Amino acid sequence: MVVRISTVAFQGIEAHPVDVQVQLSNGSVVFNVVGLGDKAVTESRERVRSALVASGLSLPAKRITVNLAPADMPKEGSHYDLPIALGVMAAIGAIPFDALDDFTVLGELALDGSISPVSGVLPAAVAASARGRGLVCPAECGPEAAWASADIPILAPRSLVQLANHFQGTQVISRPTPAIREIGGVLPDLREIKGQESAKRALEIAAAGGHNIIFHGPPGAGKSMLAARLPSILPPLTPRELLEVSMIHSVAGALAGGQLTDRRPFRAPHHSASMPALVGGGPYARPGEISLAHNGVLFLDELPEFQPQALDAMRQPLETGEVAISRASHRCVYPARFQLVAAMNPCRCGYALEPGYSCRRGEPKRCAQAYQARLSGPLLDRIDLHLEVAAVRASDLILPPPSEGSAEIAARVAAARELQRERYERIGRPDIVCNAAAPAGLVESIIRLDQGGMDLIRAASEKLRLSARGFHRVLKLARTIADLQGAQDVSRAHLAEALSYRMAGDRREAA
Repeated sequence: MVVRISTVAFQGIEAHPVDVQVQLSNGSVVFNVVGLGDKAVTESRERVRSALVASGLSLPAKRITVNLAPADMPKEGSHYDLPIALGVMAAIGAIPFDALDDFTVLGELALDGSISPVSGVLPAAVAASARGRGLVCPAECGPEAAWASADIPILAPRSLVQLANHFQGTQVISRPTPAIREIGGVLPDLREIKGQESAKRALEIAAAGGHNIIFHGPPGAGKSMLAARLPSILPPLTPRELLEVSMIHSVAGALAGGQLTDRRPFRAPHHSASMPALVGGGPYARPGEISLAHNGVLFLDELPEFQPQALDAMRQPLETGEVAISRASHRCVYPARFQLVAAMNPCRCGYALEPGYSCRRGEPKRCAQAYQARLSGPLLDRIDLHLEVAAVRASDLILPPPSEGSAEIAARVAAARELQRERYERIGRPDIVCNAAAPAGLVESIIRLDQGGMDLIRAASEKLRLSARGFHRVLKLARTIADLQGAQDVSRAHLAEALSYRMAGDRREAA
């Protein structure tokens, strides 16, 4: 007799069905787990054995064979403990044989029989709902699973004994309820920044259209402060975006207590981060910072200090909105539609552009060129706004706080985003939520330039040597500037402002 329990294997954020087959037969007393499992799956035998003993059960003196089908799909993680244990319990009659026919099961077992939380519960619940099945998961992951659907049955026990009592009718496990994580404190406000009006304007444009931006200036100019306040003017996540973000964080094991939040992610890795940490990878192809920042902000401070290979690995995700991680045994794709905010000093010393500064490394201009040469041209070409941030003087700091803060700017950003959403819905592309995500093929259909604008972009393209990518990015940036003003058409003034942000980057490279 073979007992079958359904579980899942993860490839990226996709949960593929796995059939856990448990068979008890006569022969030598041995416990085998086959089916291309990793070390954590192999070690599940001892955890299952100890958990069953702690729950008042003992393994029969028979040959126990567990097969994880399909056998050619790699199995990784400790979430196979619970389906294996329940398969053994069903085989020895501790729970009804058909109790789990309509459930997908995942969970890790502790030696005392309690069920520990695992990663990936939300994608597993979504996959179970799509197949019309219920879900059995750890109690701490129950609030996370409840977000998948209100129609599927969900059991979130704390121990094997509690689950066995539920199936025997002596105890009832109530369905968990979705939980929202309350984030303490308020977001940093742009009202706290004195001066830097041009930088605030650029930050507003970047937020309105989802554009990438780089701040270039001396130490202490407020580049990091500006980047940290970008989330305060971004609109909250839509339900679809919330689900996408939460599934990635669930696979990464970053959902505390199974609670979701509608705040956009803000990731700020240190410049010592490796390529797998930044773009994803490692032995188990885990999501990296660019995927954890999906539908949010990725802030890279001191951009030239990052490994050049890691930065160049971001070029494709910046275009496609996803990153493919290939390994010898499998390939997975993670979403990576993030907004890049970068900051850098003019040189390693930081003061190459200051009047009268004498660099210890030689001529300041040469020091700046060597430092900026660490960034590749194709990467900089994918950044829409290049902004020079001047040093803040003491005279700026003694001024009263500005009258306009994040709340007022966020209202204009939300109105511009709503215009963009309606525009793309009218042309049958509801998946596009901001101008920066629009493909090049749509740009010319949503942007109508007058003759003055055509003449300006033609002259600027020759002067700035714009690539095809740079040309379309300038048009999308001009469209966002027009949306902030509620204008239907892109005027010469909108285009001129968009080009000014490109010219700032061109002047820096020429220097």
